[in-house]
Amino acid sequence: MSYVARDDRPADKAARYAEVEEEILAVLDGEPNMTARMATVASMLADAFPVFFWTGFYVVDPDKAEELVVGPYQGTLGCLRIAFGRGVCGAAARDRKTQIVEDVHAFPGHIACDSRSASEIVVPVLNRAGELMAVFDVDATETAAFDSVDAEALERLLRRVFAA
Repeated sequence: MSYVARDDRPADKAARYAEVEEEILAVLDGEPNMTARMATVASMLADAFPVFFWTGFYVVDPDKAEELVVGPYQGTLGCLRIAFGRGVCGAAARDRKTQIVEDVHAFPGHIACDSRSASEIVVPVLNRAGELMAVFDVDATETAAFDSVDAEALERLLRRVFAA
């Protein structure tokens, strides 16, 4: 079953997230490698939600303080590096808070990796110790594609995958 944006009620979207979350957790059961875990999350979510135009991770670079480097993703070419505080991903990394942007073109300092991106959600990813390890970024080609249902579901999924 795939979810089509704006055609379903929020309860339908939440139910789809719950279904995909269980599928992801089943696939990842026993897999310790973080790259494999990230690649699986990005792939399965991109497949489950057609509105997701770009879906992936920017990982904290252990060799450069306060900089993200592109990690596993699905979609067109992503930005290679993003400084904390720069753009939507950098804001999520700096503030350790989920960012929902209805219109990326109105976001001060937005980084346009692909001009077709219209809205975005970025969720900080914490490890078991509560340290920022990455941000999870999803872009859509339509404005206002993301809401609190997306934020709550993605925050829960990423907590279960990376901090449990």
